[in-house]
Amino acid sequence: MNAPTNLKQLCLAAVAFAAASIQMHASTTINGSGSSFAAPIIIRWGIDFQKAHPETRINYQSVGSGAGITQFIQNITDFGASDVAMSDEEIAKVGGNVLLLPATAGTIVFAYNIPGISTGLKLSRAAYIGILLGTVKSWNDPLIAKDNTDLKLPNLPITVVSRSDGSGTTGVFTAHLSAVSADFKAQVGSGKSVTWPVGVAGKGNEGVTALIKQTPGAIGYVEFGYAANNKLSMASPQNKAGNFITPTIESGAITLASVTLPENFRAFITDPEGANDYPIASFSWLLVKKSYPTADKAAAVKAFVAYGLTTGQSVAPELGYITLPDSVVKKVLAALETVK
Repeated sequence: MNAPTNLKQLCLAAVAFAAASIQMHASTTINGSGSSFAAPIIIRWGIDFQKAHPETRINYQSVGSGAGITQFIQNITDFGASDVAMSDEEIAKVGGNVLLLPATAGTIVFAYNIPGISTGLKLSRAAYIGILLGTVKSWNDPLIAKDNTDLKLPNLPITVVSRSDGSGTTGVFTAHLSAVSADFKAQVGSGKSVTWPVGVAGKGNEGVTALIKQTPGAIGYVEFGYAANNKLSMASPQNKAGNFITPTIESGAITLASVTLPENFRAFITDPEGANDYPIASFSWLLVKKSYPTADKAAAVKAFVAYGLTTGQSVAPELGYITLPDSVVKKVLAALETVK
């Protein structure tokens, strides 16, 4: 395939690539599981792809990145999805038979439920670390109030809402918090599953979103699209440069624009430095086998992933995701072509 130079050419190239690759039986089912962060866009891709390719069925289960990686390793699924790249140890468990392909990107937000305050909440780094460690217990705490003099903060207990399942969202979020605070790193650490010192937990971005909506005084971490689509209020966190950044698709795109993908695609920024960077943004990866047991399965997976990387990117903004830059799509499509 000739190297495309813009998104339109990428789309045309991917369609040609998919058409040349599809050598499937009358009905082929592709099973995937993992990230709840990326679930809305992957499910949308599946629906749209099936309309154009009725001979292929896409079955994706939003079980969390941790379970998605486990099921991929156990050969239960044809592809996985994770918001944290597989570790060297996890890759070794599949004998290296995996490509980690950035397929979408987004931001993680502090979503909250404070009666009477729907917008405008600012959270300094000291404030959000204090909230999550349980040392800041009420919404009118001086540490929060000093940056929100224009808001009438209530004397309302804070309820932290976290994830109960192994989660790439948690992995990205705690990696950032550990980069920001030595205390957080020592007391909680980072990873897909951690022990939170305070609060309640829900399963998936869906469960956290539901708990925030029904709990006055709650604050939790979810993917931007979940917060936006469920009309949750979102705080503006302070970035490394000291600025309070409103979570938007545009502010997340500014952060990811500074990322240079390494050869293995496992790029991650724990604490971006730009003056306008939103502080918690990441790629979300599809886990695809380098070699599939049958030609029709390989062709179907390649065609579906190529669709998501090209035509499927057009739905990213409406679902709250960041459209991948053309340069990233070009590199990932080249890697996808090697699947056999």
